[in-house]
Amino acid sequence: MQKQYDVIVVGAGNGGLAAAANTASAGLRTLLLEKHNIPGGCATSFRRGRFEFEPSLHELCSVGTAERPNTVYKVFDDLGAKINWEYEKGHIFRTIVKGEDGYDVRLNAGIEAFCASVDAIVPGCKENVRAFLNLKPKVAAAIDYIYATKGNPNGLVMLLKHADFMRTAGHSVEEVMTALGIPKKAQDLINTYWGYLGVPTDELNAMHFLNMLYDYVVDGAAMPKYRSHELSLALIDVIEKHGGEVWYNSEVTKFLYREDGSVAGVVANCEEIYAREVISNVIPHNVFNMSDPDKIPEQNLKLANAREFGISVATVYLGLDCTAEELGLEDYTVFIKSHPDPRTQYDTRLDDGLYIVNCLNNVIPDSSPEGTCTLFFTIPVFGNDVPKDLKPEDYKKYKNALAKKYIEDAEKTLGISIMPHIEEISVATPVTFARYLGTPEGTIYGYKLSGWDNLMARTAGEKTDYAIPGLSFCGGHYIRGDGYSCAYIMGDTIGKRVAKRLKGGN
Repeated sequence: MQKQYDVIVVGAGNGGLAAAANTASAGLRTLLLEKHNIPGGCATSFRRGRFEFEPSLHELCSVGTAERPNTVYKVFDDLGAKINWEYEKGHIFRTIVKGEDGYDVRLNAGIEAFCASVDAIVPGCKENVRAFLNLKPKVAAAIDYIYATKGNPNGLVMLLKHADFMRTAGHSVEEVMTALGIPKKAQDLINTYWGYLGVPTDELNAMHFLNMLYDYVVDGAAMPKYRSHELSLALIDVIEKHGGEVWYNSEVTKFLYREDGSVAGVVANCEEIYAREVISNVIPHNVFNMSDPDKIPEQNLKLANAREFGISVATVYLGLDCTAEELGLEDYTVFIKSHPDPRTQYDTRLDDGLYIVNCLNNVIPDSSPEGTCTLFFTIPVFGNDVPKDLKPEDYKKYKNALAKKYIEDAEKTLGISIMPHIEEISVATPVTFARYLGTPEGTIYGYKLSGWDNLMARTAGEKTDYAIPGLSFCGGHYIRGDGYSCAYIMGDTIGKRVAKRLKGGN
């Protein structure tokens, strides 16, 4: 007998979890399929010795508080998924540029405090920086209007009421900042966050960066107390509470199609499973590789093949036998750079152009055993940056050398002693993420959001980009790109959309 569901969600990553939680909550018979034995994808945790590490989450934006909830807070709260949120207080990051002309500064949270902290370093730029941040509510109003018109806004209204949106939507971060008169040094300070989106700011769409920056500045950064695994388990609880099924160790190996070209279901565990609709948290490249080629519209294949894969990371996880205070590290997030310019950081990424050091204990003091702390190094790299002639037997040596290089650099730059205190260490590379996530080249950012494939273009082309009946995409490879917040918001959006469609709504 055929197994039939209303909705099958493929992949229990952040987007898939949010989508499945929404369809299950709407009363639809929902099946979530996950190839691993735990949910979350990168949103999980792992143990080494007595330490529990956070694999990938640096900090969440767009969260807010119970008193002033932002989008991500609302996504979880509306679903009844209760999270123990912790917040980074005071400043949003410390940024260090090495060398004679470098600097070591902290930028503070809150619009006025942020503008003042930039102005203290680059005098006279406060009003220019404030003008950049003030674009965010204007842009949000324009986007709300576009959505209200179902993607068919009146041109005259856009010109008269949303002129700032029209002026900035098609430009890069640096183009908009330059037009607003923000000095280059101030731009470099503000643009430190480019690494969180994987695209340098001379090509990153201004609206995309501004969305993230504004929410970090206004709300500060948030973290779940019990690692990102807490977020995943909270959504699993919602799914199961509303009658949804979650199958672990159940990798999807094929997508099934009807004669009319619509998606009918999937194959998992050598079993055909059918649904009225399928939501994929798996990147389109992989979906098309698991599909009958004759069923994929040519324009969909061309679009997927035209897109560039986004950046991946190398990561070093350290469990230390001393506290953060004893170590001499009082910041949660430290960006360490060899050059102030984002493009140069990107181009020199293999020569410590940029890396990030996080100490979770400075936000959640009891996140490791008493008398200890954990450090988390993140180095932005692409999957094809891994040496092509690297042999399997040399992989461990390659990882150890990478870890040693960045630990020694951090010791020198921060003036602290790390090596003697290492109790546990684990190193991941794009190879690790490719194996675990199954993404091409180990990308953690889906497709690169730049050039013709930026956020605004994806939003405008959503209806036609991947128009296979019965199939929806969500997660980091879709419209908003990756980042935990984007994935949850996109999964929430797609889950609600599919639920409305199947229940007879618009």
